[in-house]
Amino acid sequence: MSEHPWQSEDWFVSSWNFEKEVTKDFAFPKQIKIHDVTLRDGEQQTGIAYSIDDKLRIAEALAEAGIHRIEAGLPAVSKDDFKAIYEINKRNLGPEIYSFCRCMKNDVDASVDAGVKGLIMEVPASTHLIEHAYKWPLEKAIELSIEATGYAHEKGLEVVFFPIDFSRSEINWVMDLINRVAKEGHMDALALVDTFGVVSPHAMKFFVQEVKKRVNTRLETHFHQDFGMGVANTIMALAEGAEVVHSTVLGVGERAGNAPTEDVVMALRTMYGIDIGINYDKLYPLAKLVQEVSGIAVPSNRSVVGDQLFQVESGIIANWFRNCGKEYQTELFPFRPEFVGQREADVVMGKGSGMDSIKVWLEKFQMQASDEQMTEILMGVKQFGLDHKRLLTDEEFKKIANDVLQGAAA
Repeated sequence: MSEHPWQSEDWFVSSWNFEKEVTKDFAFPKQIKIHDVTLRDGEQQTGIAYSIDDKLRIAEALAEAGIHRIEAGLPAVSKDDFKAIYEINKRNLGPEIYSFCRCMKNDVDASVDAGVKGLIMEVPASTHLIEHAYKWPLEKAIELSIEATGYAHEKGLEVVFFPIDFSRSEINWVMDLINRVAKEGHMDALALVDTFGVVSPHAMKFFVQEVKKRVNTRLETHFHQDFGMGVANTIMALAEGAEVVHSTVLGVGERAGNAPTEDVVMALRTMYGIDIGINYDKLYPLAKLVQEVSGIAVPSNRSVVGDQLFQVESGIIANWFRNCGKEYQTELFPFRPEFVGQREADVVMGKGSGMDSIKVWLEKFQMQASDEQMTEILMGVKQFGLDHKRLLTDEEFKKIANDVLQGAAA
């Protein structure tokens, strides 16, 4: 780690993140992997439907970004899903390929036929969900888990046990279930699953520590964003020793979605000094591809990958922009846009613009104006922005500026 890990040519965050009092209890593992679930959990977001070609394009982009593992889908659910998983695996893109399975032998067989390395095996793990949503006797969940995990292991697959609604379970009951699966069936890793995004960051430390008291296996995180805590909870779990992050590009997924990959990896890199080997400059292109094939709206100010994240409209910030130039750009932004593959930062024109914005645009178009003329141009820009409730195009600005300058000449 560098002498000042909070500041580099690419980012500038708080030095407080690295104070000994803050970091003294950290237990981050030596290696952290990203297990991408965009193609499975991401597709469960309402209205998203990926074709085989879509899935192949996303998988290729995930590989280019350096993602370590891809959960390619549930092969037993349809012929198209099976074919997509099979084709992704056959291409040897680089990431390890996993499937998602129910505790059913047919699901395991389909995963074997698809050629995946391992599988994420789900089972309901809270008594209330088993009783009310599944209408199962409690023992059925245990028996199915033992039988299916043991069968998958016999077939040569790595098994990540995935207890649905883990975080709303009674801790002793669910840990008894997990230990029985580990002893009587098979478990290579355990997913800490916050299915409904209901754990607070303060409770996450307790969650991980209680699990580690009872099992000695690799822990993986799978946290949802129903209360916006997925990223914070992921970081908290990693700091307690969890090794694998289940996340999605843009946070797509069931209901409010999953912990977004781009947010997690950037937080680790800049605020914790942990480089997990991702190609960070591929984050924005990857997000744009997922946005395109998913057909979803992404807020323009979306963290890390929003289209207008590095556009400056405020007159005050435009003044900073002019004074700092590219050399000191992290005085305006916590990280450089190029670091994540974004376009260069720029000053845009709208209702919030100021005199420095006008100066930047006049220089861009090689136009000369007096202070009085610049004030008049600014008033015209602000009125346009207010009337149209949007930014100005180049041509719209030039028309306002030319009208002022030509009016003065006349």
